[in-house]
Amino acid sequence: MTRLLLEVVGVIVCLAGGWAIASALRGPATTGPTTPPPRQRRILLPFTGTSISERSLQAALRLARAEDATIMPAYLATVPRALPLDAAVPRQAAEAMPVLEAIEQQAHAQGVPVDARVQRGRTYRHALARLLDAESVDRVVVSASSAPHHGLSGEDLVWLLRSAPAEVLILRPGEDDRRVVSGAAVAGHF
Repeated sequence: MTRLLLEVVGVIVCLAGGWAIASALRGPATTGPTTPPPRQRRILLPFTGTSISERSLQAALRLARAEDATIMPAYLATVPRALPLDAAVPRQAAEAMPVLEAIEQQAHAQGVPVDARVQRGRTYRHALARLLDAESVDRVVVSASSAPHHGLSGEDLVWLLRSAPAEVLILRPGEDDRRVVSGAAVAGHF
């Protein structure tokens, strides 16, 4: 009888050990459908030319820190209609890289991740539309300029407000605010 009792206890111990091992391999028990991990938020910061408004950059960085988001500076390059859309744009890339580097340095100094790019299009609006079609962004922070032929036009900004699948923040610096971020400080590093 004692032997039978020992065998039963042995079987129970083996079953309990097997159940514990199987439970450990399955992982923690869930009570319902699992939710996917949250998507990384992204803030688009499009620009043209050799500088960007300091006010716009700082606003995008503050939002990125507050929302634990990635900032996505994007240089909008225009490609003439006589060239294929994927043609090299070396002059524009040379203008963009120092600015992108300056933005990246400021972002990293503040602990904000960066995902920079150069986007081609026939016009600035076309480049921006292609970028918004290809990328998922939560916000767009753009600088308005009163200077003609510099950056996105008023019509482009109205189009952006109507068409962007994200929140849009348009910043216009005050009349006396001429602060910009340019690649001049980092241009010597290339």
